[in-house]
Formats: sequence, structure tokens, C-alpha cells
Amino acid sequence: MYPVSHRSRRLELRELTTDDVDAVLAIYGSPRATEHLSFEPRSRTEVEQIVARSTASATATPRSEYALAVVTQDTNELIGFGRLATDPHQPNAATFGFALRPDAWRQGYGIETVELLLGLGFEELGLHRIWGARAPRNEASARTMLKAGMVEEGRIREHIQKGGAWRDSVVHAILEHEWKSRALPTV
Repeated sequence: MYPVSHRSRRLELRELTTDDVDAVLAIYGSPRATEHLSFEPRSRTEVEQIVARSTASATATPRSEYALAVVTQDTNELIGFGRLATDPHQPNAATFGFALRPDAWRQGYGIETVELLLGLGFEELGLHRIWGARAPRNEASARTMLKAGMVEEGRIREHIQKGGAWRDSVVHAILEHEWKSRALPTV
């Protein structure tokens, strides 16, 4: 599926472009934004490589990675990064992740981003299961995934090495029938 354009009330998931490097660097280069992610802050060169790899993989057949910009609909400003990646060893399943610029936190953009990614996976890609992992201390991410209908499934011990130390990851997942049967908020 290319190009992706998936919208919520305030946000849109869209394909990354080479013009997005600075905006992605504001997330992936930020010690605050990457505190609970699985990697240290990235350099500009590393972000350029990530964006280049993501734009190249977007037109692959079959497409196995959806690395997408999270932009506000009113200003078209990139405030986040979302990713769905399928795995040939897990048919009809994908891992997902997301990160937002710190100045976009606490505005409800996290839940909208997660719901957009899950909607893309279940409604557009026909997936059966989507899962993601978070740092145990990342309570904001835990609340966001739970609010989106995901279930905390367990802990992967010493899963990530960051800052010279091993860290566990907490897994959250949702199944297609859970997504379809979730209680939608009333407007």
C-alpha cells in the first residue's frame, strides 16, 4: 500500500519525505524524546539514513515496513513518527512503535497516533495482531496503549541494552476482533 494517508480528527499519518529530516531529528535527536525508546539520541546523519531507508522501503513489494510521519492536519507540522512492521515469521501480525516531540506531549496526540496506526494495520492491511513494547517506567505510553484497547501481555526480560545497561520491555498487544469490538468514544 503506497502512499499511506490515514487521518483522525486532528492528525494524519503520511509517507516520510527527505524534507522531514529536521523534524524527525527533533524527535530522534532529543534526549528527552528518546529517554524511554530503545536507542540513544540519533545524529543528523543517522536520521538522514533512517528517512532515506524509510522512503526507499515504502515502495517495496511486498511492503513490510510503514515508517510514517505524524502531522497535524491544521498546520501540516510533523510532530511524531509512527511505525508498523510486518514479520514473515508471524503471518498477519506486526510490531508497532511511535514517538512524539516533547512539546506535543499531553495533548492527546499519543492516543490519536496509536489509534491511527492500529486502524491502518487492521482496516487497511488486514492484520490479525499488532504488538509493541515499552520501557517499564514509561507510564504515559502504558496509559496510551491501554486507552487504545491494547492489553498488557507481559515482560521481556533484559530485552534492550541502552546506556550500557540491560532493560526489560513490557509488551502490549491487540487483536483484530478486540479492535473491532472496542467501545468507541461518544462525541
